[in-house]
Amino acid sequence: MTERTAPPARAAQPPSSPDPVTARPPAPPLTGPVPAPVLQPVGRLRHDWPRTFADRLTAPLPGVRALARLAREGAVRPRPEGLRDIPLLPFEPGPLPPAGPDTVAVTWAGHASWVLRIGGLTVLTDPVWSRRIFGTPARLTPVGVRWEDLPAVDAVVISHNHFDHLDAPTLRRLPRHTPVFVPAGLGRWFARRGFHRVTELDWWEAAELDGVRFDFVPAHHWSKRTLLDTCRSLWGGWVLTDRSGRRVHFAGDTGYGHWFAEIGRRHPGIDLALLPIGAYAPRWWLSDVHTDPEEAVRAHQDLGARRMAPMHWATFVLSSEPVLEPLTRVRAAWEKAGLPREELWDLPVGGSRVLVP
Repeated sequence: MTERTAPPARAAQPPSSPDPVTARPPAPPLTGPVPAPVLQPVGRLRHDWPRTFADRLTAPLPGVRALARLAREGAVRPRPEGLRDIPLLPFEPGPLPPAGPDTVAVTWAGHASWVLRIGGLTVLTDPVWSRRIFGTPARLTPVGVRWEDLPAVDAVVISHNHFDHLDAPTLRRLPRHTPVFVPAGLGRWFARRGFHRVTELDWWEAAELDGVRFDFVPAHHWSKRTLLDTCRSLWGGWVLTDRSGRRVHFAGDTGYGHWFAEIGRRHPGIDLALLPIGAYAPRWWLSDVHTDPEEAVRAHQDLGARRMAPMHWATFVLSSEPVLEPLTRVRAAWEKAGLPREELWDLPVGGSRVLVP
């Protein structure tokens, strides 16, 4: 594989207040000319990241009162009537479509896990092939692509370190020489597990692998994996661009906000946006970190993307909305926005689509 490199950017300075449960007001979107791209070396691990990224939070994290309210209301799982549609969740696994150097194809494995074929590479996003993850019931639907049916994995992108996006048992299946692209501060987690081609990036930084560019972009979310590491690593999404300039935006896990318009400004002409539509109820608890279906459609429009593929639903029970509601609401919101029906790629788990130039 070929790689392009550039001198690493200077690390951001630690915030003056490292309290992980507070946040400064979000910076307004940039105006004026788009800054020159920052290209970083593949395999770059750094040890000078700030101690916390809490200053990147869009909103303060919930406090004791919010946690007490959530426990009192018991609004962490759907009611029994909201679970009745589990048999109706779309699951239609099929063979991966043929993909060459000029192909852009996506296959939804479930939740935020995609098999993305771009520029001749096979890229996995937030790969979770486990039946169960920490703190949640077992999967509602099986994984859409059997691990043994995957082609050789050329790269992995990780959005953040929550257990439903960073799954250690799945990652153990990968060869340790697999290139992995991760948020700032998360590289040590992979290095401790023997991965030796790990690239840590800050927001608006990028690296290039075999002609495919990996840009790390902001998201409205947070990070935490243990009791002691809140916001110690960054979170975000990815924009992957092939040699022909075709672009796929993988949003990872995010709430709605100003970053979508800024991502679209810096990366115009996004061909496909992979956007989350589930795990949104109750809104008073989750609105800052998870888009609901209507917000996902609005984010798609802010990005200026041509097509949208929904994700982050139909796989794990993470919140209290009925399990089939995200699909019905995103379809209604898409129609209400007057967008072409054929450009909503509402795939079943295991489904694939190929981007035709």
